[in-house]
Amino acid sequence: MKKILAAMSGGVDSAVAALLMKEAGADVTGVTLALNRTVSDDINDTRRVCARLKIPFYVFNFKEAFQREVVDRFIDTYKQGRTPNPCIDCNKHIKFGLLLQRAKETGFEGVVTGHYARVEFDAPSGRWLLKAGRDGEKDQSYMLYALSQEQLSHSQFPLGGLTKTEVRALAEENGLINAHKRDSQDICFVPDGDYAAFIQREAGGFPPGDFVGLKGEVYGTHKGIIHYTIGQRKGLGLSFPEPMYVTRIDPAENTVTLAPQEALFAKTVTARGINLIACESLPSPIRARVKLRYRHVPQPAWVEQTGPDTLTAVFDAPQRAPTPGQAMVVYDGDTVIGGGVIE
Repeated sequence: MKKILAAMSGGVDSAVAALLMKEAGADVTGVTLALNRTVSDDINDTRRVCARLKIPFYVFNFKEAFQREVVDRFIDTYKQGRTPNPCIDCNKHIKFGLLLQRAKETGFEGVVTGHYARVEFDAPSGRWLLKAGRDGEKDQSYMLYALSQEQLSHSQFPLGGLTKTEVRALAEENGLINAHKRDSQDICFVPDGDYAAFIQREAGGFPPGDFVGLKGEVYGTHKGIIHYTIGQRKGLGLSFPEPMYVTRIDPAENTVTLAPQEALFAKTVTARGINLIACESLPSPIRARVKLRYRHVPQPAWVEQTGPDTLTAVFDAPQRAPTPGQAMVVYDGDTVIGGGVIE
């Protein structure tokens, strides 16, 4: 019988993941991670689910590591004029980093989560593969592209073959109190969604500067670079004869560049800090589908490994607003080849 730790957030997905592992015969222990803020309702919901499933329940305090590996990276990325994805860092460093390490140190074989993704071992290549979840609307493989072979080999995603509707039905059938609990839509440490206000409180020091055009012309004054992201049109506080969009953020000059929408499009996108899952390296260019953000529909492109730590995608058609700091994730069908952070 497999002894496994179930990372449980208080939501229905992680609850059903624990349920399915128990039904499959695993010896499951539930754990909630106390991170940036501890929501007592979520802890209580998880405690009640674990009682219903008759499995042990613990709370692990990972606040210090979460601050260092997720929140501080989030703030630093914004300081650089880039737009981060903290969920990717949390998966890599906390859920499948620190939690998995703790699991192995305490006699567990691995970690199970409620992510909508699949992991499979590929015997011919000897590699663990990450695949998209079958529910295209909920697929979270994009958020997991940074996991290593070691992390994938000790991770299980029981929801990978299910839809959200099926998951809620399983929860209801088994009397789980969070069967119809609303999904969280925001970054957990910024519950009101006001990232700029959060960063200003945490780090401060983001003075106003110039809105500029492509030729350096000054259009007006911005509120501080943390208030803007590539592709943004609303909330600029300026009036133009045609819609203008944020196309560049320069922290060194403290400028935000505005331009018409056509300036947002690019056919070639480069990513650094790459992690390849399906192979050790890409010796030659490949045809693939590429996502530039979580909700981006994967687009056809030629992808080439242009250095030890870089991938370049040349899309068949120009893509809108590739955003520095976001992830570029490469797919072969439903298999994640790998990805990196957009430059």
